[in-house]
Amino acid sequence: MQNLEIEINTIVQRVLTQLEQTPSHSNGASLSYRGVFSQIESAMAAVETAQRRFNRVSLAQRKNIIQAIRKVSIDKAQEMAEMVVEETGMGRVADKVLKHMLVAEKTPGPEFLNPDAYVGDDGLMIEECAPFGLILSITPVTNPTATIINNTISMLSAGNTVFFAPHPNALNCSLKMIDLINEAIEKVGGPPNLVVAMDVATIELVGRLMKHPKIALLSVTGGTGVVDVALESGKRAIGAAAGNPPVLVDDTADPEKAARDIVAGHSFDNNMPCTSEKEVVVTEGIADRLMEAFTHANALVLDPKLLPQLEAVVLNEKQTGPNRKFIGKNACVILKEIGIQADDDLRTIVVEVDKEHPFARHELMMPVLAVVRVRDFAAAVDLAVEMEEGLHHSAIIHSANIYHMSEFGKAINTTLYVKNAPSYAGLGMGGEGYTSFTIAGRTGEGMTTCRTFTRFRRCSLVGAFSSV
Repeated sequence: MQNLEIEINTIVQRVLTQLEQTPSHSNGASLSYRGVFSQIESAMAAVETAQRRFNRVSLAQRKNIIQAIRKVSIDKAQEMAEMVVEETGMGRVADKVLKHMLVAEKTPGPEFLNPDAYVGDDGLMIEECAPFGLILSITPVTNPTATIINNTISMLSAGNTVFFAPHPNALNCSLKMIDLINEAIEKVGGPPNLVVAMDVATIELVGRLMKHPKIALLSVTGGTGVVDVALESGKRAIGAAAGNPPVLVDDTADPEKAARDIVAGHSFDNNMPCTSEKEVVVTEGIADRLMEAFTHANALVLDPKLLPQLEAVVLNEKQTGPNRKFIGKNACVILKEIGIQADDDLRTIVVEVDKEHPFARHELMMPVLAVVRVRDFAAAVDLAVEMEEGLHHSAIIHSANIYHMSEFGKAINTTLYVKNAPSYAGLGMGGEGYTSFTIAGRTGEGMTTCRTFTRFRRCSLVGAFSSV
């Protein structure tokens, strides 16, 4: 009888879902998508039903669901990468494919939830990872679908359900990814609507969702402003805000390798990841050799005479940040604006500037790399820390001096700290460890995993337990 009731409720919920899904979006995109709703309360009712069913799912079945999400993310990586670039106009398709593969393969699953157990004369105590319930996940335009995959794997692995609030400029590709995820879940017998979203994206909607009583936890991957709002919501928030990662290159570094690694990390997806190298601080003794090495690393070192023209293109009118028109664009697109023809495979534009220049002080999120030279290592540390501005996000060093590596790491105190490699090694791509695209430097959780999205629950059994 109970099974029959569950099946009836499931059928009713699917019918309600189909009724709530509008036939088309204002921009003409099809919205016959699983988990996508036009009314908040309908979405809440659907995901609440999904949570109840998910609570009864075995751990083995939860692992099957996560594996299905990994598979569809890999199978659809090329298609979704193309859709993201087409909709947002940002980044490189090949690099976005790599992002999808990375999060699908290296985001930790339920295996990360092993409990801690304590056995003694007074019995047994277990600390286990319990779900929060429904999580609101706000996702960025820079890594829209990759962040959805990453957060879905992490949050569902922990036993939660997810209400996604995608960035307005990446709404269509985000909803498509949510549909693919729900389809994969249902194909392996999982509940429908474990992951939901609305068919519109507005600031007002996000505000309502943040305050909704059924939302248990906020996870925000985006700019400083939206993280500020989340932290003021009165609910627990996990905040992954912007970073301005500096690269320190000292006199002991290999200039050729450093240049190759810096260009590779900085230009990955046209500098869209918040972990990417944003500016270089180099000591005087190696500066000329590093600048020469950049010319061998698929980068164009700009003639200083052209700096004013480049500034006019890539900075906003007040020179307080990037010209949004060129965020995530290929280097050749930017160079064309100042009369320089270049191939699509040119990775970045390198320009030497002084330490107060806007290129060195603002996160541009485009393949324009500022290089600032200083007299020695101590000055380099001081300037890099100043430029990072206490965001505690990411930093990189190229050095053969282990004492320099240690000193800079202590001084910069960032969540990710990469030594002698491209920045993406810190994400687990070409480096050891798991990956995350929700890097909570702002609120201190760091590289989020499924454990991040759990409550720690203590279960105590008093009395003789162990036979040892």
